[in-house]
Amino acid sequence: MSDVKGKLHKPGWISEFQAFIMRGNVIDLAVGIIIGAAFTAIVTSLVKDILTPFIGLLTGGIDFSNIFWTLKGPHLATLAEAQKAGAVTVNIGVFLNACIQFLIVAFAIFWLVKAISKLHHKQEAAPAAPPAPTKSEVLLTDIRDILANTRTPPTV
Repeated sequence: MSDVKGKLHKPGWISEFQAFIMRGNVIDLAVGIIIGAAFTAIVTSLVKDILTPFIGLLTGGIDFSNIFWTLKGPHLATLAEAQKAGAVTVNIGVFLNACIQFLIVAFAIFWLVKAISKLHHKQEAAPAAPPAPTKSEVLLTDIRDILANTRTPPTV
């Protein structure tokens, strides 16, 4: 597994992997994932710390994170207590919070993409008239027309 100089021989797939990983779109994807994770933390805090209390007030003080069904084990007042006691639960409220977070992320990304596309693509006021043909184009058009008129139809 070593070549003449005593160095280890590198398999061919390693150089292919290096070429793949250094492509621009892979690096852009990695940056996007990192920014997405940070954005998710912000949205999670927005939902949990800001929106959920208001929704709880509107719904009469219901804490979504404590909406759960106990399948097996003691029936306790909060999800944290039930999980600490080892109960098997179906966590409806946690799922609802995740759905709310998803909708907020989708809404925020919609407006972000809309703003970015507006910056990059300015709307044109009116379609521009096509440019006048060049002298060469006019000459070639005349030659084409002359040749089309001077052709003799094939005899049958």
